[in-house]
Amino acid sequence: MGIIELEGMEFYAYHGYFKSERIVGNRFEVNLSIETDCETAAQSDLLADALNYEGIYRLVKEEMHQRSHLLEHVAGRILTRIHNEYNGIGVVRVKISKARPPMGGHIKAVSVTMER
Repeated sequence: MGIIELEGMEFYAYHGYFKSERIVGNRFEVNLSIETDCETAAQSDLLADALNYEGIYRLVKEEMHQRSHLLEHVAGRILTRIHNEYNGIGVVRVKISKARPPMGGHIKAVSVTMER
């Protein structure tokens, strides 16, 4: 087994509890860690034997562009789709960070991390 990580994926999206967040939008960063079999690709050096990083990125992008009230909801959808659409996947961990959330003070980001 090995771990594939997609780090620092940036999106402008419209997630949030407050109506203004769903209208104005915000910057989000997504980090993803996927436990998968890397041995076949390590031996063969063939793209067909490796996890399709581009496909994973597209999946995350699609889910980030579906508006949600909660980051937990977005993270749960990402985890479900990865497990449903890719074989040979072990534990997947996703961290979604919202930049400068509207909480009445200076906060760099708020993050939700989930794994399945």
